[in-house]
Amino acid sequence: MHNREELLARIESSLEAIRPHLEADGGNVEVVDFTDEHIVKIRLLGACSDCSMSLMTIRAGIEEAIKRVVPEVAGVEPVTDIF
Repeated sequence: MHNREELLARIESSLEAIRPHLEADGGNVEVVDFTDEHIVKIRLLGACSDCSMSLMTIRAGIEEAIKRVVPEVAGVEPVTDIF
């Protein structure tokens, strides 16, 4: 069993591989939370936050990249700020 800090460090490391692609389109991603159920809560930033392809980016890009490095992750879910 891995500790939370190690898993978060590995998640962040996995995101470094895809950040250049997001940044090229004017966006980025941040980890908001990692739940006890091993769900990574993320927030899409910049152009990614309101892109019509954001769900595909999350599933085919971000989630795949994270699970490849951190197979313990059960899933990735976006969070949105509602004002």
